[in-house]
Amino acid sequence: MAVLAAAQLLDELMGRNRNVAPNEKVRELNWEDPEYCKYFLAKFCPHDLFINTRVDLGVCTKVHDEEVKKLFDNARSTYHRKVQYQEDFLRFCSSMMNDVERKIGKGKQRLALSASEKKDPTPMISPAQTQKNQEQINILNERINDLEAEAEKAGTDGNVEQAQGLMKLCDQLKEERDDLRRQVDNGHFNATAELAAAQEKQMEVYPMYTYQVCEVCGAFLIVGDAQQRIDDHLMGKQHMGFARLKAAVEEVSAAVRAAREERQGGGRVGGLGSDDKGREREREREREKRREREREKEKEREREKEREKEKEREKARSDHKEKEKEKEKEKERDKDKHERERRSRTADRSDKRDRDSHRSRESHKEKERERDRDKPRKHRDSSRHHHHHHHRR
Repeated sequence: MAVLAAAQLLDELMGRNRNVAPNEKVRELNWEDPEYCKYFLAKFCPHDLFINTRVDLGVCTKVHDEEVKKLFDNARSTYHRKVQYQEDFLRFCSSMMNDVERKIGKGKQRLALSASEKKDPTPMISPAQTQKNQEQINILNERINDLEAEAEKAGTDGNVEQAQGLMKLCDQLKEERDDLRRQVDNGHFNATAELAAAQEKQMEVYPMYTYQVCEVCGAFLIVGDAQQRIDDHLMGKQHMGFARLKAAVEEVSAAVRAAREERQGGGRVGGLGSDDKGREREREREREKRREREREKEKEREREKEREKEKEREKARSDHKEKEKEKEKEKERDKDKHERERRSRTADRSDKRDRDSHRSRESHKEKERERDRDKPRKHRDSSRHHHHHHHRR
């Protein structure tokens, strides 16, 4: 999961096509690819709501991409794949809401059992839960009817494999619907062992307090507790997560109902006159054209971003080349400098040799002159000595 988070961070910093070669074709985004999270596209991913809480769902294994979400939002509201994603989101969130409703019921059960008043320790199902279950049953009935009609049409058209898949999905929805009916008929809730243990532990640790159950998240609250603690609970991740979950279920349910009514109204015999249906088809074509233009604009913006990034990369390469050229020039300058210094040293040594040679010649000449001056003197001395010797004899 850390690798996935790191990859998403790199996508934000360097772009999703950071590993694509210059001559490689960039893959276009498609929100129907299985790598993307259906829940995130439909509204938000429930895995992100309850991180580090008792109901932590763990890290989502699918990709959350805002640009892909924009493509999903721009898709036609009646497109069956989009409606299917929304229904998958509703099923997952409704299952979580049913769990928290059971938690609330079980919490009230625990409080009733621990109360000193003599009351029926087995509370009946709450009217609010009965209504929610019945609404969910109605949604499932409508979905089952639609799927059966689609399966029948697929079978008539010869799409046996598609018809079998639709009927399998129908069976799953029927099982879910029957479970809800049994909950309504039985009139009580079932709690998990983990939840029961946590509730019992809290009441055992603080038996002197009077408790009430939060109607949103099912947590135990102390009656008359400090306002700061109550505010902390209301702003807590778990409480706000379930509140957001409930609001999202209502919003997406309304969108699904509107899409279903639009599809059924368009295909109902006698529902619209031929002129009205023609105008509706024309409006739908215009909407599709606008969406197509928006998609083209989005693609053009993506291409423009890629061109800007390519320009930046080209500029970086050019700057790198300029730096390399500057380094080469610097090396040449250093080389020329060293050559000049070498030549200067060679010239200095040559000048020194010339000066030494000149001094040597001058010294030699001086010695020659000294010898030349000494020759007459020696001759005179020799003659004088010879004359003196001859005179004595």
